[in-house]
Amino acid sequence: MAIIIALAIAIIGSAVAYKLCKGKSKKRKYIIWGIATMIAIAPFLSFSIGLTYAIIVGNGWAALIMWYLFPIIFIIGLIMLLVGIFKKERTTTI
Repeated sequence: MAIIIALAIAIIGSAVAYKLCKGKSKKRKYIIWGIATMIAIAPFLSFSIGLTYAIIVGNGWAALIMWYLFPIIFIIGLIMLLVGIFKKERTTTI
């Protein structure tokens, strides 16, 4: 049951980020997806993947894979956020 709840939170976080990105600039999309990845997707997705792997293997200690997955996904979200913050907007002059 905990796996389903964690996956539901990650999916809802992705859906909210997708809804907030509609019609925004590329810079704003990077910022929104970076925050969503760090807050909503990384912890819950790594938790659900870790528990699923532990159930498949049959060893409770195998769930510690989430301690490796969380920082990787979190750093990806942090990089996306920083790209969004420091990216320069292109201005076209006609």
